[in-house]
Amino acid sequence: MNSLRKKLDKLKPHFSKGGKFAKLQSVFDGFESFMFVSDKVTFKGSHIRDSIDLKRTMTVVIIALVPALLFGCFNTGLQHFRSVGTDPVLFQAFWFGFLKILPLIIVSYGVGLGIEFIAAQIRGHEINEGYLVTGLLIPLIMPVDIPLWMLALAVAFSVILGKEVFGGTGMNVFNPALLARAFVFFSYPAWMTGDNVWTEGLTAGKNIIDGFSGATPLSLCAAGEITKLPSFMQMFLGTIPGSVGETSTIAILIGAAILIITGVGSWKIMASVFAGGLGMGLLLNAISANAYMELPFYYQFVMGGFAFGAVFMATDPVTGSQTEMGKWIYGFLIGVLSVLIRVLNPAYPEGVMLAILLMNVFAPLIDYFVVQSNIKKRLKRAKVALNTSVK
Repeated sequence: MNSLRKKLDKLKPHFSKGGKFAKLQSVFDGFESFMFVSDKVTFKGSHIRDSIDLKRTMTVVIIALVPALLFGCFNTGLQHFRSVGTDPVLFQAFWFGFLKILPLIIVSYGVGLGIEFIAAQIRGHEINEGYLVTGLLIPLIMPVDIPLWMLALAVAFSVILGKEVFGGTGMNVFNPALLARAFVFFSYPAWMTGDNVWTEGLTAGKNIIDGFSGATPLSLCAAGEITKLPSFMQMFLGTIPGSVGETSTIAILIGAAILIITGVGSWKIMASVFAGGLGMGLLLNAISANAYMELPFYYQFVMGGFAFGAVFMATDPVTGSQTEMGKWIYGFLIGVLSVLIRVLNPAYPEGVMLAILLMNVFAPLIDYFVVQSNIKKRLKRAKVALNTSVK
């Protein structure tokens, strides 16, 4: 690392103001900040000093995503080999899945970072590390057999219209990863809502064994085929069809533990999302107007992207609520809306994406009312104290 540091220091003058590559300064700074901690420090005045920065935050989130990614690689291979009637060994399934998922990750980072580099060059700003997490989140919430050109369009849409037009990292209103999913969902719905989202592309030209179903649990519920659902334990472990990183609840919970222990993710938002889903699930169980409403509420937590959304999407510090009370309200409404959309709107089998995007819009409003409520309470306490002292 010392030799790399020396080489960068030798090249830096060429990319600084007045150097022959000065126009590429933001690109050089982006690479340097990715490899090394910034050497910029404060010398005077009062400042808040903390050991955490954006790069460390992004690194922790990526580490938390690793369990879901690794299991996604294994499950992709498992679903493929099951569809052709063979039982793979662990490494065989993992390697097959890894080779299928790797191109998605490469396209996601290649297109997304390329756009961010261009945007930084145009503005003359430094390149932020915000896309490091988004670039991994997008492949994890997509079906593994999505065409790469379609994924590239979705990434470009989410980065340009969902992030850069608002000013870049930290300024976006909507979660960029969910915008990419929404783009595919509404532009190419067959790829996100089809019954065979995992096996159709992976088994092209091969005979799928009799009795094998590539249908996701949510598509089965939407079709009213509740009796064909996998067991709760299968869905909890994640050995079912679904988007790459969303199937294994246990892998997602490992990531949640990492985020909570490090203080990067808000446990209040996570808990309130599950609380909202619990409340709406119990209410629908009490109504029991159809078989879907009679489905035990806890099944909602292990189907689709509920757990993944609660842990990695709803907790986005940019698009979520910032106040402590606002986090409880924000998360609770996401949980309520997720289950409500799933059960009562057959056109959208997965309600988590729409629920989070909708609450992204209302997060500033929630924080506004929470802040105003606190101001009123403090003014009231101040008036009471003043009246008491006068008497």
